Amino acid sequence: MCAEKIPETQPYMPQEAGVQPPLPQDDQAEDPSRYPRLWTYVLTCLKIGAISFGAPTAHIAMMENEFVKRHKWISQETLLDLLSAANLVPGPNASELCYHVGYLTNGYPGLILGGLAFITPAFITAVIMAALYVRFGALPQVGELFYILNPLVLAIVVDTTWRISKSSFKGWKQFAIFGAAILMKLLNWNEGIILPLCGVLGIVLHHSLDRLPRSAPPAALLSLTPLGFLGPVFSQAGSLLDNLYVRIFLYFFKTGSVMFGSAMVLFALIEKDVTQRFGWLTMQQLTDAIAVGQITPGPVTSASSFVGYLVGGFWGGFWAMVGVFLPSFIIVMITAPLLKRMRDSIVAKAFLKGVNAGVVALILFVVIVLAQNALTDVWTALLLVGGLLVLFKLDLPPYVLVLSGIALGFLRIAL
Repeated sequence: MCAEKIPETQPYMPQEAGVQPPLPQDDQAEDPSRYPRLWTYVLTCLKIGAISFGAPTAHIAMMENEFVKRHKWISQETLLDLLSAANLVPGPNASELCYHVGYLTNGYPGLILGGLAFITPAFITAVIMAALYVRFGALPQVGELFYILNPLVLAIVVDTTWRISKSSFKGWKQFAIFGAAILMKLLNWNEGIILPLCGVLGIVLHHSLDRLPRSAPPAALLSLTPLGFLGPVFSQAGSLLDNLYVRIFLYFFKTGSVMFGSAMVLFALIEKDVTQRFGWLTMQQLTDAIAVGQITPGPVTSASSFVGYLVGGFWGGFWAMVGVFLPSFIIVMITAPLLKRMRDSIVAKAFLKGVNAGVVALILFVVIVLAQNALTDVWTALLLVGGLLVLFKLDLPPYVLVLSGIALGFLRIAL
């Protein structure tokens, strides 16, 4: 299931680490004669989406294995270059890497069809699991199952928070941005505003103002930044409409427009809205959605379709999925031709540093809320500790922990 690791000579550095991968040398040219035919690429993306599990690290490692090692469609340097570009803009970075490779090899048809092939297995699986959850979720036995799962899911979120903060908090500037994000969250600011503002603070603190005129960011980045400030507008516009599916689509489109890095950012962005503001889900149901995201193949962001299904059935899940992924399609379609300018922009990199600090702050609040729901007695606290030890010491992918929790839950039910 989990793809082999990228060799240490070319380490994978995810967006959530806040560190950009090494840039390729300009004299290393790509050989277009090696590029795959459109449907060969689409079928390969479908395969990756169907058998890759866990965090974006696993998906990107499998893409590296298929695109670089096995088929030799692109070079290792080109893959890292495309990943660097994906890291600089909102959206799930594994999916965006798939779009970028599709654009490079087959233009916009490759971008669109390859991306759809990658995310479709996750959508189908999440909808099936949501239907089963709606049918059986109220049974007492299922409650026993999630008694085991909840603290293990909390361990996954804590592990994610630790990994992001460990690599992002370097220097007082990052701590200052983190503190500002905490303050904005305590003041009840919308998460769609907090992340772009953290990015702006990153530009201010990491890139001196007197250098801005000489090193302007790519036009595409400037055009995308305001999406975060339009978040409340999207939400308010949706609340004025009677159609539930329109509200779901607009809300998740806004969320996808400001989501950087790990899929845990998705839950940090929607936690307060879906459980309190809209009252769509309980905190228990949101916790269950996180677990489903870990055990379904493909991008973890597909858990949005699980949330949408609980709110509005199949079409609710469909429009949630479309909404959360559509911004990343649009963004890559705009930025793919501007790849080199984005890669070289120090302003864009400063923006990303600020966003990473804000991401840690938002996920930290999710940790607090999840802990209140998951830690009910000493046994659940011990499960949390055990889950953290497995993740920290054994370095297993998160979905292994979730599957183990399901097995323990069924054992508890049987006994």
